[in-house]
Amino acid sequence: MVMSWSRRFDDPITTPDGLVLRTLHDSGEYIQALPRAIHQRPEWQVATEMLLEAIRGAPVMFAGNAIRKAVKAGKSAPKPTRRRRTAKK
Repeated sequence: MVMSWSRRFDDPITTPDGLVLRTLHDSGEYIQALPRAIHQRPEWQVATEMLLEAIRGAPVMFAGNAIRKAVKAGKSAPKPTRRRRTAKK
């Protein structure tokens, strides 16, 4: 089985700090550079596991989905906006 860090995502992943992850290698480097506290979060543990599976031949899509989910988990959710009711006539 050929291990390849050069396998590409169908759609690149943009991180909150503006980096663009195009390959499994890019993602591995990004994950390694994360602070330990973030790296230990469950979503990043899953992303790491899926990344390693993709290197071993599993679909790259699974790793991409896991990394996207982990990246989004770090963002705060948008504040809900209040809907205004229209006045009844």
